[in-house]
Amino acid sequence: MSLAAAGKERRKAFETGYAAAKLWFWAIFPIFRLVRGWKIPEGHADMAIDVDLLSRICEAPGAPGFEKEIRKLVLKEVKDLADEVSTDNMGNVIALKKGRSSKKKAMAAAHMDEIGFIVTHIDDKGFLRFNPVGGFDPKTLTSQRVLVHGKKDLLGVMGCKPVHIMSPEERGKNLKIGDYFIDCGMTRKDIEKIVAVGDFITRYAPLKEMGDCVTVKSLDNRLSVFLLIETLRKLKKSRKKPAYDFYAAFTVQEEVGLRGANVAALAVKPDFGFGLDVTLAVDTPGTPGHQEVTKLGGGAAIKLMDSSVICDYRMVAYMKDVAKRHKVKWQPEILGAGGTDTAALQRMVPGGSIAGAVSIPTRHIHQTVETAHKEDIEACINLLTACVAEIDQGKWEL
Repeated sequence: MSLAAAGKERRKAFETGYAAAKLWFWAIFPIFRLVRGWKIPEGHADMAIDVDLLSRICEAPGAPGFEKEIRKLVLKEVKDLADEVSTDNMGNVIALKKGRSSKKKAMAAAHMDEIGFIVTHIDDKGFLRFNPVGGFDPKTLTSQRVLVHGKKDLLGVMGCKPVHIMSPEERGKNLKIGDYFIDCGMTRKDIEKIVAVGDFITRYAPLKEMGDCVTVKSLDNRLSVFLLIETLRKLKKSRKKPAYDFYAAFTVQEEVGLRGANVAALAVKPDFGFGLDVTLAVDTPGTPGHQEVTKLGGGAAIKLMDSSVICDYRMVAYMKDVAKRHKVKWQPEILGAGGTDTAALQRMVPGGSIAGAVSIPTRHIHQTVETAHKEDIEACINLLTACVAEIDQGKWEL
């Protein structure tokens, strides 16, 4: 046998043996896992989030006051995860998971609405004018794709005066919302058959996975909707009841003033409240460390305060203790501007509630797309689930 042929035979024997060993390993490894309690390292299948569900939640339209489609999705997901599900007059969805005791009530709130727009005018050429519904930075709107929700959904593009024909003075000014229009590629006659003043508009940016992250429109606050659904799912799978009756509220119109959460909190009257929302992760070039707020990959954020709420020090201490005991990676959050449903849960209750918040670090908030780290999302689910399950173990004395 020639040297080349011998080498070929050795390679063939090696490949055959390697393939057999690999097959044996993956056949036997799950059994060893069960018997010996082995764990798959972090970053593999056990750490995966349901990206398909998150995608459907983020891509469902639902500007403030127009939450119908996202509400339908939420109702479908939670109907088998809770003991009771109801919808109030404003459109909040409240799912009750009964606890081991009904002496007290715990409540978490995640708003379903996303920042959007409303049609205010259709001009002679078929271009749409609009007002924002929620807070927008105008510089993020240029060439943004949107969906206009008329009698059917229409794809549109936000446009403004091209820089090529701007005067030197115009080039030096920041654009305003009123400088933009929406082009749907249709004449006025055709578009008026589908679109009317008062129709709502949402951004169009499907979910993409990017490294260890997900990037998509409306992570604010569909990430928290996902977090709350997955918490209910985890509680059900554990077959353990939460310590107290747990009310999972999917609220409306947060982006225009916590309106849905105010109503939901008044109805439930919780003793303990958890606001759920995204928070700034400004761990990006040009930002000094003291302004980062949080970092992607740094774990779940435990809110200390924002412009609308100072979280109860007892709740903050409890959440930190739960994170430590359950080995959940976490980071503190102090947000200088902006508020969440946490404020409503704390204040819109006779006597107030003991309130805190789980925040999900997110880059590029209120821009065309937003970005979050999968491990931070997983950490938030684990933290909220443990907090709800063990809340009777907290030290609640003043």
